[in-house]
Amino acid sequence: MNPITDELDELLINMGKYSSKEELYNDALRALLRARPDLRRDIAIELYRKKTISLSRASEMCGSNIEDFKELLKERGIKREIPSIPVEEIDKEVESIVRM
Repeated sequence: MNPITDELDELLINMGKYSSKEELYNDALRALLRARPDLRRDIAIELYRKKTISLSRASEMCGSNIEDFKELLKERGIKREIPSIPVEEIDKEVESIVRM
């Protein structure tokens, strides 16, 4: 790197613009993700693929609706997993709906 950018974080902290490197880096990362929606989309997809976040959270992070996000996953060859729900739980839910 060049000497100016190597010292930039310390300079910004010493000027009182940021209280710590962590605060500076978090702000820089937020600005980067605002400026680069493609990175935000790729991160959302990867977090979903790793099962770190839900489908709805990933679509929200990506800035799209769930159906568009599902299509994006399909285009990327990423299969969605349907959570398995015990039959007993489904039966209870059906019973409560029928009682209404």
